[in-house]
Amino acid sequence: MAHMNQRELWNDRYRQKGSVWGAEPNQFVVAYLSDLEPSRVLDLGTGQGRNAIWLAGQGHQVTALDISDVAIAQAKEIAADAGVEVEFIAADLKRWQPEPESYDLVLLSYIQAVEPARKLIHSKVATALAPGGMVFMIAHHIDNLEHGIGGPSLPDRLYDERMIAGDFPGLEIIENKAVIRHVDDGGSSGDAIDLLVRAVKRA
Repeated sequence: MAHMNQRELWNDRYRQKGSVWGAEPNQFVVAYLSDLEPSRVLDLGTGQGRNAIWLAGQGHQVTALDISDVAIAQAKEIAADAGVEVEFIAADLKRWQPEPESYDLVLLSYIQAVEPARKLIHSKVATALAPGGMVFMIAHHIDNLEHGIGGPSLPDRLYDERMIAGDFPGLEIIENKAVIRHVDDGGSSGDAIDLLVRAVKRA
């Protein structure tokens, strides 16, 4: 029942809010992933597809998943309007089984899963990554609760460097740090504290 509740919760949110996260890709996705050679990309927790659509526009072959079938339907429309092709799939990441070693880049954007679901999803990501591939994760940092703006208000849904360090079996973490993201959505303005992680599977 909790599985259904989670999906319905997100479906309701996407039905009511229109553009939930905005149309532009995440600033760190753009900053770190602009110069990649065209590759096979998996975007997990894609929402309305803002990062997946941008990556497809960069020439990547993108598969994008989200638990909300409402968000996936919206993402398909936005991608069609943008003239790019993305394979969008509605799926619960806890039940999803990736094809092993089939993606050159796996993007995790603000998937704030609680343990043990967090470790389960991250171990699947490590399995999905091809040799030489990279995981790029951006998430709300635990420090954001007291010192930042936006994000979840429940501590068990926030991440820190120590927590993530052992989450990607078989991968080498090359970056694991807090970063500042300025937020200005008209209603509120300030700095959010995110966690940025890059990990690679050595060829």
